[in-house]
Amino acid sequence: MLYSTLSVLVLAIGASAIPAPAVNVIGNTAFSAPAVHNHNFQRNGTAAMLKAYAKHHLTPTREMPAEFLAALQKRQDGSATAFPSDGVEYLVTTSVGGQNLNLDFDTGSADLWVFSSQLAASSKTGHHIYTSSQSSTYKALSGYTWDISYADGSGASGNVGTDTVKIGGTTVTGQAVELAKQVSSAFVSDSSDGLVGLAFSSINTGYCTSILNPPTNTKNQSPPRQQKTFFDNAKASLDSPLFVAYLPYQASGSYDFGYIDASKHSGTIQYATISSSNGFWEFPSTSYKVGSTAHTASGFTGIADTGTTLILMGDTAVDTYYASVPSATYSSSQGGYIFPCSTTLPSFSFRIGSTSYATIPGSLMNFGSAGGSSCFGSLQSVGGGSQNIYGDVFFNAYLGVFDAGNGRFGFAPIA
Repeated sequence: MLYSTLSVLVLAIGASAIPAPAVNVIGNTAFSAPAVHNHNFQRNGTAAMLKAYAKHHLTPTREMPAEFLAALQKRQDGSATAFPSDGVEYLVTTSVGGQNLNLDFDTGSADLWVFSSQLAASSKTGHHIYTSSQSSTYKALSGYTWDISYADGSGASGNVGTDTVKIGGTTVTGQAVELAKQVSSAFVSDSSDGLVGLAFSSINTGYCTSILNPPTNTKNQSPPRQQKTFFDNAKASLDSPLFVAYLPYQASGSYDFGYIDASKHSGTIQYATISSSNGFWEFPSTSYKVGSTAHTASGFTGIADTGTTLILMGDTAVDTYYASVPSATYSSSQGGYIFPCSTTLPSFSFRIGSTSYATIPGSLMNFGSAGGSSCFGSLQSVGGGSQNIYGDVFFNAYLGVFDAGNGRFGFAPIA
């Protein structure tokens, strides 16, 4: 799986990249940041598929339906009218340079970028905007630009700087912030004002890779200096170097840093060792169950991704599940499996790590309306490859513990 790509250019020939200001952490060593359920959010299965396929550069294994391609083309069209939409289910108020923004917390990426005053007026509609000139703590990283693009042609680009970022009760000074100067309609139509990446800093895209050396104008081959995520900057100052995603179904939740609130889960937290080699919170995921019947999925891994809504898995797992739903059919007009909304669905389980399963109840396997009396399934194809994506449907059922100190991911049923 590929994540978003970025090109960073240094414009001043012969100039060295200006080092970022020192990072300091101030405030609470354990805190909770409310994740407010977006009241404008309405689940749309095809849109959720589009967003996931674009973000992770997924390769479809079925012929794309005309409707899917038409929707994809709309997302590529930067001239589309900007309007607040339902693209993000949970929003976290975050202070950047003393200015409050509603940001999407995404454990499947590692950048912190924001809508800025440099955007065209049409791109600002419905958003809170960050203005660097109104912040006394903003420092530009001279010569740095960023350009992040997704597989559907959507993207954003602009300038890079540092500023003071406050989430909950903790402040990080000198935090890298990417300021959007241009955003495509796919981002404009989301309700968030930007994103806080909580994956590993190794996939952060805000760095300089090429500096031209006078007088030859040859590229400097020094290694790139990637920026750290908010969590990576803050974790050493926390009571425990971890954070917890609590995202209950159709209700507000929280991201808790430095501690685990036992009142938010039931039972024992199960842990799986993670690999950060791909930059994600990734673990083995080699078995699944439809109801109580187990099946193997040799070679598969899974990532815990709060920036995706659906559960996306290999075709065999998806087809096996819907084979147990007599009324389910693959819809070429929706780009996924649908069924009558009155259908009683079986539970679906997948293994996280070597032994423990997460079980999604049948009620959550119905993602939402697909029009008329049909509904869209919460489990759909991840396309080619062997990396499953466990999005918000999983987190609607389970508390997720991202434990960097012990290199593990934990999960327990939401209380």
